[in-house]
Amino acid sequence: MVKVFTSGLDAEDVLRQFQQRGYSPAEVSEQVAKIIAAVAERGDEAVCEFTRAFDHVDLSPDQLAVDPKDIEIAERLVDPDLLASVELAAERVRRFHEAERRKSWWLKEPGGSLGQQIRPIQTVGVYAPGGKAVLLSTALMNIIPAQVAGCERIVVSSPPQADLQGRLSPAILAVLHTLGEHEAYRIGGAQAIAALALGTQHVPKVDMICGPGNIYVTEAKRQLQGKVRIEGLAGPSEVLIIADETARADFIAADLLAQLEHDETAAAMLLTTDGKLLAEVSSELERQRATLLRNAILDRSLENNCYLVQVETLEEAFDLANAVAPEHLELMLPDARSHVAEVHHAGAIFLGAYSPEAIGDYVAGPNHVLPTGGTARFASGLSVDDFIKKSSLTCFERNGFEALAEAAILLAQAEGLDAHANSIRIRL
Repeated sequence: MVKVFTSGLDAEDVLRQFQQRGYSPAEVSEQVAKIIAAVAERGDEAVCEFTRAFDHVDLSPDQLAVDPKDIEIAERLVDPDLLASVELAAERVRRFHEAERRKSWWLKEPGGSLGQQIRPIQTVGVYAPGGKAVLLSTALMNIIPAQVAGCERIVVSSPPQADLQGRLSPAILAVLHTLGEHEAYRIGGAQAIAALALGTQHVPKVDMICGPGNIYVTEAKRQLQGKVRIEGLAGPSEVLIIADETARADFIAADLLAQLEHDETAAAMLLTTDGKLLAEVSSELERQRATLLRNAILDRSLENNCYLVQVETLEEAFDLANAVAPEHLELMLPDARSHVAEVHHAGAIFLGAYSPEAIGDYVAGPNHVLPTGGTARFASGLSVDDFIKKSSLTCFERNGFEALAEAAILLAQAEGLDAHANSIRIRL
């Protein structure tokens, strides 16, 4: 069921297989471009048309917005224990992101001051997926750092549920109520991203869009970058585990399966120095898979995107992990913290047997919106920084200006920009 490598590992081949998932085929790009063009031209009419076609829900333009009263009463429809868990997660995620908060600053120097003004992005659109799974945690992870940053308006869009007569999941609405947000729209897919980025008669144009989605959502975000800020292009989810002979096979198998149940393109890899552990994990995958609900998805992701790899040394394991640059990296090693310096590229790092990636998805505190597909080489997880913008501040007194003027004039003349030079010279 899984790809097992016990010798002769071709790291580049594994790397290619692990990272080639999720690229948008040409037909997806073309279809998304048509959706965006239609929303740009016909606004709400096109949004409703695509909602009927893709979500099988018939809405009129004035039904796209969720009635704030529905958000107010949603928590009455949700299990109180689930609400308590949402509140716990929200408190922990908020506490983590508050530690990231930045402040404007000034730097005093002879003859003047320099600085930076930090301002939040004003209007943010949050996409909350609702297709194969209604991801409450994703709503929490995208809304809370925007709130901590101070964004004035947060607009949530989520696919309407045909089995709920076109309404949104009460659990999603309860999350919004818990967080104090009351503006939401019943729109999913590429048409939601287009509506938020371009604005329609009933949907406000936003300055930034965050939140993962399917291949159509991701492609729409890619095509609309530049119209709005896009926090990232989420590909299929992935986990990589480094373990030695001290690790428990049942823990590892459970963590691999937790990642693989996301969808058919999710991927999971184990790198271990212990051949016995490799065999035990393979058996555990089969045993545990039989007890789980999302078997159709797991059967495909296990066969296509699960890799059990034996390596000679932990050094080799870290080299391969850094080449993969995984979204999630688990270190199932004694004194895992001592190995953190060996990790150069990973979206999030989970240390030790009792720090599974799944706890990070919900209640640990750090954000679970992370770079995928090897982009952890240059990208980071969602943070308060994504929701702010920075303006530099320059304030010279006359003596400070005069001390720098001649150097600036020479540089302007070297570039052939005499008006620049004159702008400086005229003040001398």
